Amino acid sequence: MSAGPVLEPGEEEVSDRILTAPNLITLVRLACLPLFLYLLFTRDNPAGAALLLAALGATDWVDGYVARRFHQVSTVGKVLDPVADRLLFFVGVGAIVIDGRAPAWFSVLVLARELFVSVAVLVLAALGAKRIDVTWFGKAGTFCLMFAFPLFLAGSDPNLGVADLATYAAWGFGVPGLVLSYYAAVLYVPLGLKALRDGRAARRAGLVEEAS
Repeated sequence: MSAGPVLEPGEEEVSDRILTAPNLITLVRLACLPLFLYLLFTRDNPAGAALLLAALGATDWVDGYVARRFHQVSTVGKVLDPVADRLLFFVGVGAIVIDGRAPAWFSVLVLARELFVSVAVLVLAALGAKRIDVTWFGKAGTFCLMFAFPLFLAGSDPNLGVADLATYAAWGFGVPGLVLSYYAAVLYVPLGLKALRDGRAARRAGLVEEAS
């Protein structure tokens, strides 16, 4: 009777399951995007939209934690989670930019960095690079920015008694978040090149094994 694959220390067992609790959490977070857009554009409720977006940003870690804690890491989840995070970020920030409730120069710098990293990841994957894990600096930068933009939203609501305080807090999260995210982008350059070399080496080794 087989005991299953032997895992190296720190290695996660990855399943092919689709319906898992972490994947459902990710889908629920994605399903909240239309509600965010409705609150912002249709209801003209920046405070409500800000609260929802902040909640989506704050729960970014939940699906990954549940997957690891309850051994429900899946192939689908490894792809769905980062895609959902990027989509939430682009749609959330993009909507706030369109609505004009955050400084334009700040928003452009944030979106330019995200677009560069996303395109670079796709190009590297197409060239055969191995998967690149998100760095701590990247996670911390995204976390700060996912609070900065909801705070900019809240600061634009004249009916909110703490609008000025929210704006100050937005800059308090935004500036460190922007610095950390750009620093992470610089770190991804050597990481990406190494992932490309490793991926090509693994592919060549696989071709040699098939030919032998």
